[in-house]
Amino acid sequence: MNENNASTGSLLLAYIQFLTLRKYKETKPANAKKTVIEWYKHCNETSHFHKRSQMRLFTCNHCGQLLYFENSYCVNCHLSLGFVAERLDLMALEQGDNNTYTIWGEKHTTAYRYCKNHEYNVCNWLISASDDNPFCKACSFNRTIPDINKMEYRQRWSTIENAKHRLIYSLLRLRLPLVSKVKDVEKGLSFDFMADEKESEKRILTGHDNGLITLNIAEADDVEREMTRKAMDEVYRTVLGHFRHEVGHYYWDRLIDNSVHLEEFRQLFGDEQKDYSEALRLHYSNGAPANWNDKFISAYATTHPWEDWAETWAHYLHIIDTVETAYSFGLRVRPTVGGNTALLRADITIDPYDVEDFNEVLNRWFPLTFALNSLNRSMGLPDVYPFVIPANAIEKLLFIHRVCYAYHRNGQIAFAQPALQ
Repeated sequence: MNENNASTGSLLLAYIQFLTLRKYKETKPANAKKTVIEWYKHCNETSHFHKRSQMRLFTCNHCGQLLYFENSYCVNCHLSLGFVAERLDLMALEQGDNNTYTIWGEKHTTAYRYCKNHEYNVCNWLISASDDNPFCKACSFNRTIPDINKMEYRQRWSTIENAKHRLIYSLLRLRLPLVSKVKDVEKGLSFDFMADEKESEKRILTGHDNGLITLNIAEADDVEREMTRKAMDEVYRTVLGHFRHEVGHYYWDRLIDNSVHLEEFRQLFGDEQKDYSEALRLHYSNGAPANWNDKFISAYATTHPWEDWAETWAHYLHIIDTVETAYSFGLRVRPTVGGNTALLRADITIDPYDVEDFNEVLNRWFPLTFALNSLNRSMGLPDVYPFVIPANAIEKLLFIHRVCYAYHRNGQIAFAQPALQ
C-alpha cells in the first residue's frame, strides 16, 4: 500500500516512542545492559501489551517500530512488511528465493509471497508460496476493478482497497462466514469496483445484490463524495462506511434469513416482507418521519427493515473497530470538569471482539466519542461520530452482537425448523 502512510502519522509515532523511551529510563535498573530496542521487544514478549499488538496498533517484530495496518515497509529497520491473515498480524519479513519471504526470526516457517495486487501498491497481504491463487484473502473477493491504466482510477482504487482490507480484517476478527463467489456462487461474497462511462447516461449505483457488492469508484474521490453527501443531506459518508453498510445486507442473508434469529429481527426491525421498491420510492419522495431519531440510528434506516439492519450493522462495525483501536492504545477518558463526570469516564480495557455483553462496549463508546468529537472540534473539524443512538437502536445493536457472538462461539448458523403441516 502507499508508503506515504508510513510518514502520515510520524509525529504520533515519534511521541509514542518518546513515551516508550521515558518509560525505559524510569524502569531500567542502573546496571541493566538491555538497549531500548531490546527492552521494548522484551516488554512485547512478556507483557499484556504483546497480546494487544495484534489490534489496530501493530509493531515491527524485528525492531519494535510502531506500524500502521497499511504499511508494507518499516521505516526504522527497512524490512519489508506483510499482513498474514491467518495470524491477523503485520509481520517483518526476510526475503528468500523467487520473490518469496519468511517471517523474520522464525526458523522452519511457511514461505510466503505477496498478493498480486501488491505490485500496484494497493495490498500488503501475504499468501502461502504454495498457493495457486495469486490473490490474498482480501483481494480474492474482487470480481471487477477499475481501469488501472487511468492514473485517476488507480488512485481511487487504492483508497477503496484500504477501506476494503479494513472491512475484511473486521470480518475475520468476528469469525463470520466469509467465502468468495469463486468458491460458492450462491452464498459467496464479491465486489465490483466500477466507474461511470462518459458515453452512457446510466450511472453505476452502489449497492448489494445476492452477495455482489457494487461500488461506484467516484465514492473514493473526496470532492465527489462530499458533493453527494450534501446533496443527500447526510451527516456522514465514507468509503469504509459504504462497505460496512453493504456487507450488512450480505450478512442479513447469511445470518438472519431462515434462521432462529428471524422472529426477533422482525420484532426489533419490522417485517422485511414489506415491498422494498415501494419503500424506497416513498422514502425518496417523502423523506424520513419527523421523529425518526427517536427509534432509528439514521434517517435512511427508516426506509425499510433491511436498510435499518444494514445501517445499524454499519454502526456496529464502526463501534467495535474504533473501540478496538482505543483498546490497543490503552486509552482512558477522564474529564476534569463537569457535573456527573462518572458518566463520561471510561477505561478502554476490553477487546470488543471478545466481549459477550455488548453493553460493556457501549458503556465505553459514549465517553470515547464525546472525547473524540471534542478533540475534532478543537481542530475545527466535523465530529468523528455525529450520531445520537436512541434506546431502540441500542437494542438493535445488542441483537446484532448476540447474533455475531453466537456464530463466533458455535461456528455455525442455527436455522429455523420448518413448520409442521
